[in-house]
Amino acid sequence: MTQPHATHVTQDADGTPAGQDPQGNTPAHVPPADLRSALTAQLGGAARAWLDQALDEAAAHPGTHGPISVWELRLAEAGRRCGPAHADAARVLVLHAARADTDALNRVYTQGTADERRAVLHALPHLVPGPDALPLVEDALRTNDTRLVAAALGPYAARHLDAHQWRHAVLKCLFTGVPVGSVADLARRAHGDDELARMLADYAAERTAADRTVPEDLHRVLALTESGRPAPGTADPHGKES
Repeated sequence: MTQPHATHVTQDADGTPAGQDPQGNTPAHVPPADLRSALTAQLGGAARAWLDQALDEAAAHPGTHGPISVWELRLAEAGRRCGPAHADAARVLVLHAARADTDALNRVYTQGTADERRAVLHALPHLVPGPDALPLVEDALRTNDTRLVAAALGPYAARHLDAHQWRHAVLKCLFTGVPVGSVADLARRAHGDDELARMLADYAAERTAADRTVPEDLHRVLALTESGRPAPGTADPHGKES
């Protein structure tokens, strides 16, 4: 269900590339009912039948039966049954139908493939209301798997990562080449963040001193940190000079 980021550089006022919602089609941002409708419309007959059966099984038998639950087996099959382009959405729907709690999500994340871990991260905002699953986000952010890093920075991280962790996650995107459009709620969290601005300026200075290119995304985030600040030489929000 995810779509590639466009490469043109015109931007809206909040820094989002014009005409795009870089996150709007990722499973973390779409309510499960809408996600299922959209996915069903795109799958062929055999894949739709498999998905319906997998979701029915997950809803009917959400707990673990024997060494592994039936819905966990379906997670492993999703790529083959629905195709790589739709596997993330299918896995998120299976996790949601199974009402996977934090323990189940931890088990799938710890034992699963990178694709299954990514699905767990996409499912967090639909399944975990509080910060209990933050260790999974933190683990993903320690990796160099750019798809995991991008998935980790969805709405769940936007709600629950503290300021220190979130700033370093933004820097991680710049280090690893993950588009900052992957960071949920970027404009709100970056707004007026002087410490983030300092970190970005330091990183830009390091890159420049090493005769290396400063990522365009760095300038975009830096601009967001400055949004709404008075211009230099003004003492109040009405713009009167000091």
